[in-house]
Amino acid sequence: MSHPPDKAGRTDKKKRLSVYLDPDLMLLLADFADRREQSRSIIAEAAIASFLSPDADERQEAAIAKRLDRIDRNIQRLERDVGIANEAFAIFIRFWLTSTAPLADAAQAAARAKGGERYDKFLEALGRRLAKGPKLRQEIGDDADRSTPDP
Repeated sequence: MSHPPDKAGRTDKKKRLSVYLDPDLMLLLADFADRREQSRSIIAEAAIASFLSPDADERQEAAIAKRLDRIDRNIQRLERDVGIANEAFAIFIRFWLTSTAPLADAAQAAARAKGGERYDKFLEALGRRLAKGPKLRQEIGDDADRSTPDP
């Protein structure tokens, strides 16, 4: 857009605008301008132009869509991980129920004590695994949920 000539005959002279900014916003503007090695005025002008641009809504919508896509991928990964955990737990329970014989009354107390020891060791091993890895989902791979289930 062209401007009418000023007294010196220049047509593209910028107009001065005084703006009062919140101190925190001013610090953000100054920091951003310093990092970009640009003047505060150029950064503010670009921000205002972007805000007033007719495609500003479209760019904001695109940014929101990008964030929603990332959230959707995270939810899909969580659903996959929960599915893996559920299947692993179900397989373990099925195996445990089919391979553990009932105990006589006299052996139950000793079995409970031994079970408590084993559970404590399990918790220690789980803690180490969670702290160091690798995670089960890393061992299984991304295509595990696409494979055909066991009969």
